[in-house]
Amino acid sequence: MKNSQGSPRNALRALDRALGGQTPPTRIQRWVARRPVGAGLVMAVLFGLFFLLISPEGEPDSPLLAGLGGLAMGVVFGLVAFLERLRQRSLDIGQQQAVN
Repeated sequence: MKNSQGSPRNALRALDRALGGQTPPTRIQRWVARRPVGAGLVMAVLFGLFFLLISPEGEPDSPLLAGLGGLAMGVVFGLVAFLERLRQRSLDIGQQQAVN
């Protein structure tokens, strides 16, 4: 017997459509989805420099902590870029099924 509430997957798809998940990606979203590692690396460098800029002077651990913070932010941005790639792939599959 099927669940009358629907599956969690259907609920997530409905939420995604309500939040605009079916809109075509912009140029920057397409670029980031094609290069998730590069996007993560760029963000890691930028955030590492930012953390180094705001770190207190004279502390020996400042460059290490700035590098770790930049690495953490790069990993987060890389994962988000990979998820955007998956979203665009499912969007392409949905559009191909609608055409057929």
